[in-house]
Amino acid sequence: MFESAGRLVYRARWTVLVLSLVTAVLVAPFCMELFGRMVDGGFEDPGADSTTAARWNDEWYGGNAPDVVVLYRHPSVKVSDARFKKAVHDSLRRLPASQVRRLATYWTTAAPTMVSRDGHATYALITLRGGPRTKQAAYDRIKDRLGVENLEVKVGGSVPLVEELNRQTGEDLARAEAISMPVLLVLLVIVFGSLVAAGLPLLVGLLSVLGALGLLRLLTEVTDVSVFSLNVVTMLGLGLAIDYSLFVLSAFREQVRLGASDEEAVVRTMATAGRTVAVSGLTVATSLLGLVLFPQMFLRSIGLGAAAVVLVTMVAALVVLPAVLGILGRRVDAVRVLPDLAGNFGIWRGVATSVMKRPVLYLVVVTAVLGALALPFLHVKFGNVDHRMLPAAAGARQVAEAVDRDFARDTMSGIDVHVLLEREFTGRPVNPGPLGQGHTPISAVTPVNPLDARSTADRLERLPGVAGVDFAGFSQRNGAVRLKVRYTGDQMSAEAQDLVSLIRSLSLEPNVRRVIVGGATAAQVDLMASLTATLPWMALVVGSVTGVLLFVAFGSLLLPVKALLMNMLSIGASFGVIVWAFQDGHLAGVLGFTSTGTIEATVTVLILAVVFGLSMDYELFLLSRVRSEYLRTGSNTAAVAAGLEKTGGLITSAALLLLVVIAAFSTAGITIVKLLGVGLFVAIVVDATLVRALLVPATLRLTGKANWWLPAPLRRLHTALPPLHAPTPPPRAAAGGMTRPHAPPLRGASDGAATARPPVRFGEDTDPLGAEDPAPPAGGWVKVTPARARIVKALPNGGWVWEDVE
Repeated sequence: MFESAGRLVYRARWTVLVLSLVTAVLVAPFCMELFGRMVDGGFEDPGADSTTAARWNDEWYGGNAPDVVVLYRHPSVKVSDARFKKAVHDSLRRLPASQVRRLATYWTTAAPTMVSRDGHATYALITLRGGPRTKQAAYDRIKDRLGVENLEVKVGGSVPLVEELNRQTGEDLARAEAISMPVLLVLLVIVFGSLVAAGLPLLVGLLSVLGALGLLRLLTEVTDVSVFSLNVVTMLGLGLAIDYSLFVLSAFREQVRLGASDEEAVVRTMATAGRTVAVSGLTVATSLLGLVLFPQMFLRSIGLGAAAVVLVTMVAALVVLPAVLGILGRRVDAVRVLPDLAGNFGIWRGVATSVMKRPVLYLVVVTAVLGALALPFLHVKFGNVDHRMLPAAAGARQVAEAVDRDFARDTMSGIDVHVLLEREFTGRPVNPGPLGQGHTPISAVTPVNPLDARSTADRLERLPGVAGVDFAGFSQRNGAVRLKVRYTGDQMSAEAQDLVSLIRSLSLEPNVRRVIVGGATAAQVDLMASLTATLPWMALVVGSVTGVLLFVAFGSLLLPVKALLMNMLSIGASFGVIVWAFQDGHLAGVLGFTSTGTIEATVTVLILAVVFGLSMDYELFLLSRVRSEYLRTGSNTAAVAAGLEKTGGLITSAALLLLVVIAAFSTAGITIVKLLGVGLFVAIVVDATLVRALLVPATLRLTGKANWWLPAPLRRLHTALPPLHAPTPPPRAAAGGMTRPHAPPLRGASDGAATARPPVRFGEDTDPLGAEDPAPPAGGWVKVTPARARIVKALPNGGWVWEDVE
């Protein structure tokens, strides 16, 4: 299939390239419409009681959280001065009624909490007309009218917060691209030595970023899209585009050096690297689609957008890039400015030799290091997102901090308790219908009174940790009374969360039919319950699908299990560093953020999905080469050593390039994006060095042929499937050189128990180190390449060693 796709792409290479460029130009204006259409929040469970309580606050009691908070301050004039009142009210009267639904100030409510402790500041609460999407437009029409002469005015609230988040994400994206693109170009030139070759991954990266913006813009037509998804999706798109392009380009250049024609080079590249990229893309997309199982809009929108952009990136790397390579051919190495460093695997040959000789030592040491990195996660404390995620200079953050710092603690920060009272029918007579025809029953009910909830309030006051219970709202139409439970301590503390659980466990009074508990603390309790309930299902679905893909790819039962365990080690190390850096605040000064003493729970789930996908990406590239070598040689140890030797440099280069992208996005002004970036950065460093380079080869060496064992029924099933990995194709002889002919691959070799050993076969830079392998003929086989000649000589203990000859 991939060979046929490669031939089709090559023959239509000019058409593919022109259509791709024209499509990119046409959709660019549409993509730019994304900014301003994304929404804030989305961290709550729509079906939770706390979400219901928040909705009732707005629908039943006239609103709980205003859309805009305007903070006024004067250094010498106090709020009690009539001039202060006149200036503020004159300003608010200029606001059009068509955009503003409700206004509240200290002078209209007489609420003492709306005056600062020093008496020189107050704030106005503005509720806008319209829904979540139209309120932003209403704010745009009034924000220039909020200024007051002679008063210092700052604007905050939920709607200005979204505007600042949109602006900040746009600035962060532009800065990340401005930082990463030049660095990536330099590194790619160092890797390939050619400006033309170095520019191709950037071309695919730009197409992927454009595709990410377009896909997010399409998603806004059918669902809410989190404002945080922009940086996450573009970061993944650009990073994976560079990774996939690097693997495809390296495979193509290798085929060209071996003497293949342009068409055959494209076909062979698609048959090898193309297969691996396709499996990797499907695996990463599967991991990200696991986020769709969660009810939180934040996770669902990022999961959909990220999975879609991974597939777009995969298609770009498997369609657009091979078309360009078919056009360039050997000119892919044109404009050479540095020596070609690709293919220099001397360091990795030494690493492979060392790991194969001492696998137990590497297994113990690396596992201990990863365990130490994960230790801080044991004292993780989850919290919610607040204004401190914005930069300190953001107006919305400054307003929120000023209200918290300068004003008395508002009772609105307590626990909401909505008491729905029983209502009995009055038994009034029926009312005659129109024109005296028939009768229309009247469903009159007994009116309720706030005092009907007095017994419930008294019980709440007697609970441990409760400082008081206040009447906070009443809805005659819905028969509901809203109580505010005040308590001492932090709203994210374990004591506050226990209090929420205790309130929910209380038995109902005889006149109460239902009690709904809301507020920030209840929302956090509901969030953790939702994530805890959904996470096992995500693990089951993603793990199962990933396991099936790995089974199809490698014909093994053990390898998928080990891959899942290795990924969890990388994730654990990443989580530990996140807690140390963000919750404990050790990197607050370096990265420029304010530590809240907690970690946002949904972000950890997002990191889990992304890191799992990216870790599996590198696992696939390593195991693909190991599998090909095993099919070719029949030796597990030789296959592991050769696989690490051949892919170690490539995986490290890909990881380094991806780290550049992630580091650039980690400079974002939004703390959530920083946290995600640091988590991914740590995970990739750990995965590409400790896990893939040392731990995975060590475990593969120790488990031996069990890596490829399958029971007979599964072996027959796997044999019947189209092979995803063929043995490494034989290189064509260069001028003056010769190579040992390759025998055809063994079908069913995945069980590790072939009845006949395959003939001794040597491929490009294969380094068979295992004593289990048959000895080569006396004197060894000689392989001559354009650059060198080598002899593979037998050692007395049965091992093999390379010996260079002139």
